[in-house]
Amino acid sequence: MTRSGSTRSDVATSDIGEIPQQNPCAQCGTLIPRPDWIEQGNGRVSYLWKCRACGYRFEAIAIFDHSQDQHQPLAA
Repeated sequence: MTRSGSTRSDVATSDIGEIPQQNPCAQCGTLIPRPDWIEQGNGRVSYLWKCRACGYRFEAIAIFDHSQDQHQPLAA
C-alpha cells in the first residue's frame, strides 16, 4: 500500500512516536510547524528546528528515564 502525501520526515520518524509541533522559534518566537530532523539515541530524542522566518536554527533534546525507554535498536 502506498501512502499518498507522505514526506521525507514522515518516513524518517515513523517509529519515534509523537512528533512535537508548533514549537516557537528561540530567536523570534515564530511558530515552527515541525522539526527538520529527528534523531533517536539511547534514552533521548534530539530535534533540530529551523525557523523559516528568521533562519535561526536550534536543537532541543528530550531525555527519558531508562524505564520509559522502550525503543528497539535501529541496527543490529
